[in-house]
Amino acid sequence: MTSARARLTPQMLEYAEKFDDRGEIRWLPYLMYFHPANHRSAVVNTDRLGFRLCCAGEAIASVGGVLPPGPVRLLAGSSTVFGIGATNDAATLSSRLWARHAPAAAWLNFGGRSYNSTQELLLFVLYRHLLEQVEEVVILSGFNDLGLSRLPAAQRGDHGAFFNSGEYFEQMERLRARRQRGSTGTSRSLLRRSGTRPPPAGNAVPGLGEQISLATELTVRNLDTWRALTEPAGTRLTYVLQPLATWVRPQPAPQERLLFEELDKISNFHQVYGDIAAMDTGRHYASALQAGCAKIGVRFLDLSPVIEAAIRPSDWLFVDRIHFTDSGYDLAAELLADSLGLT
Repeated sequence: MTSARARLTPQMLEYAEKFDDRGEIRWLPYLMYFHPANHRSAVVNTDRLGFRLCCAGEAIASVGGVLPPGPVRLLAGSSTVFGIGATNDAATLSSRLWARHAPAAAWLNFGGRSYNSTQELLLFVLYRHLLEQVEEVVILSGFNDLGLSRLPAAQRGDHGAFFNSGEYFEQMERLRARRQRGSTGTSRSLLRRSGTRPPPAGNAVPGLGEQISLATELTVRNLDTWRALTEPAGTRLTYVLQPLATWVRPQPAPQERLLFEELDKISNFHQVYGDIAAMDTGRHYASALQAGCAKIGVRFLDLSPVIEAAIRPSDWLFVDRIHFTDSGYDLAAELLADSLGLT
């Protein structure tokens, strides 16, 4: 029998095969990883650097591809900005803003799948030189920093944990062990130096309140650097806390319920992120981020209650608890444009 996911969201196979497969992603200095470059399909297309193409009618633009004349606007963030769940490039948030809801200037998709706020900032630092004039930056993000903040301090380090960090540190330990073997020439020394090394300090998992504090501190710190980089150029900067299905409403639409129940059988999302996905957590996180943004003078919007006020119980918005359907992306783009005064 065909699964609900295959029947309702067949495009997700394309994302899983090419953009969720660690054998397909590109490993890059500083950023750790990014999307496959020059990918072509009916669902998703990327340029020579791995940025997703943005569309408005016949016009197509991307950071590493063709750029339209005049100033541009950037929609930055992680996988929701990249557009996981959209059936084609024209259905993503940035494309809907450019094509319909805020068409006064071209929008570029500046999303990085599975990025935390530090990687989002680094992506801008590394590729800002390709863009002549940026008049607006909207960062739509937040879930990854909160989810990753529950990892032990040894993995969070100074700049926040990142996805695949466990594999990264394992490989670095293996490299360290090989170098030690080469320098000592004895397996006993290798065992003494690596195999019996005590676990690093700070392996305790933070409580939910501390997770919110850690995620907020990291996000606001990175936002302050965004502000320092964009303010001299007159670029307007806004931070938007991304919506989750469970931050928007307590009960999903019928299609969402089918998808979520099926996904819970094949993934550990609810087990790992159940407390984070609670609506109360989303509201507390938003309140902390709003206060932090106010201190550094960055405009803030919590999109979840805005969406909640605009929908009916039967409206199908999400393909999973994080990513939108085409209609969900279009609605979110419309509400972003209205709430932020974009034209």
